[in-house]
Amino acid sequence: QVELVQHGGGLVQPGGSLRLSCATSGFTLGRFPIAWFRQAPGKEREGVACTSSREDRGSSTLYADSVKGRFTVSRDNDKNMVYLSTDSVVPEDTGTYYCASPALLGRGCGVDAADYDFWGQGAQVTVSS
Repeated sequence: QVELVQHGGGLVQPGGSLRLSCATSGFTLGRFPIAWFRQAPGKEREGVACTSSREDRGSSTLYADSVKGRFTVSRDNDKNMVYLSTDSVVPEDTGTYYCASPALLGRGCGVDAADYDFWGQGAQVTVSS
C-alpha cells in the first residue's frame, strides 16, 4: 500500500537550516508529483511546494510566494525520497509540515490539498530563539 513516512523537523532558530524528508513506498515515485503543505496553529493548511513527475512537461517545481527563494523541494526517484529544505527559516515557518501524493496518474504539480490523496504523518517545525 502507499505510504509516506516523514523525518525531520523540531526546534530551529530563526535564520537556521531545516531539512524535511519524505520516504515513499507502494508506488513509482517518478510518475507522481509530490507536494509539501504546512499548517500553522489556528490557520488553514497551506501549500508550500511541489515537485513534478517525470512525465510533467511543465515546470519541475512550484513554490508558494511565502517560501519562494528560501525553500527548495527536491526528489530522488531512485531512492523514493522527497525533500524540503531551507537555510533561512523565519518564525512564520512554524507549523506542522506534510508531504502528499495524488492517487491518480497524470496529475500536474500543484498546491491544492484537494488534489492529494495520500499524506505523511506530519512533522512539527518550531522556529524560535
